[in-house]
Amino acid sequence: MNKPKRLMPGSKIAIISPSNGLPYLFSDIYELGLQNLQHMMGFEIIEMPTARMSPDELYRNPRWRADDINQCFEDDQIDGIITSIGGYESVRILPYLDTDVIMNNPKFIMGFSDATTFLAYFNMLGMITFYGPSVMAGIAQMQHLPNGYTQHVKSILLEDRYPYAYRPFAEWTNGYKDWSNLDTLGECREFHHNEDGWTFIQGNSTEVGYAWGGCIEVLEFMKSTKYWPSGSFWDDKILFFETSEEKPTPEQVGYMLRNYGMQGIFQQIKGVIFGRAKDYSYEEKQELNQILRSVIGDEFGANTIPIVVDVDFGHTDPKFIIPLGGLLQLSATTGEIVLLESPFS
Repeated sequence: MNKPKRLMPGSKIAIISPSNGLPYLFSDIYELGLQNLQHMMGFEIIEMPTARMSPDELYRNPRWRADDINQCFEDDQIDGIITSIGGYESVRILPYLDTDVIMNNPKFIMGFSDATTFLAYFNMLGMITFYGPSVMAGIAQMQHLPNGYTQHVKSILLEDRYPYAYRPFAEWTNGYKDWSNLDTLGECREFHHNEDGWTFIQGNSTEVGYAWGGCIEVLEFMKSTKYWPSGSFWDDKILFFETSEEKPTPEQVGYMLRNYGMQGIFQQIKGVIFGRAKDYSYEEKQELNQILRSVIGDEFGANTIPIVVDVDFGHTDPKFIIPLGGLLQLSATTGEIVLLESPFS
């Protein structure tokens, strides 16, 4: 695995909009996210040409979005890259990415949701990438999220203390207050106490593997393309999935998982981590858990690998940062998720 260089206060972070142009529509929440990166993390910000483009411009020009990423990896002055927000069709930028430049200049790159496309693709090619908060969703809200969230971000990005044990946050929320209301800018919707943390719904062993995954619906866009992994890539992987604000039903998630089973993937991997499903009721979560056990364990016979659900990452907040290609330990016996070694060089 090509590992990026570790970030530090003063690192120059490029901001890109590879999916949707929401900074153009909601500039105040975007500016708040930039301020937090500067004042709370100590980063220097470089805005790429796509960062504030309109949604229409970005939609019509996937090459421009890819060119920003290419330029970020080519520019020695840029230390890392963070997406402004997600979207729905960044898969269209993949043909325009200069993978030779990118793989020869590994750098920190982070996003979530629709960023799954290039994060997963770059990792398939051999570079560690980072599934975590974006400028407008997760970083702009830092002052209003539970104690420990900002320290988690700093621990992963700025410190070098490994193994790193993930811990459930004390509270969580399904989303944010209106971005057009300056009186509540950066605030979150109702918080829920995280009394039970995450839950292992299958397995009784401790497994070690390399993390790979993202938004389960976005990964569907990549299947049967040349950007989708195959063969031995799946060996010793721990898959992590989460659902978007579009809220696929538990049954629809089962359809998606069944395709992994038909590819033989569940026989190759070491475990599955499922993020807290956004806007799901208690009953819907129970149905999802049953489908996970049924499809993975019963239909495809992978009934001994650990499966853990309601983990703090993805479209609810606060969000863990999970490195694609990071070495994880998943223990059903102790209930632990541990990042065993640094994802940085």
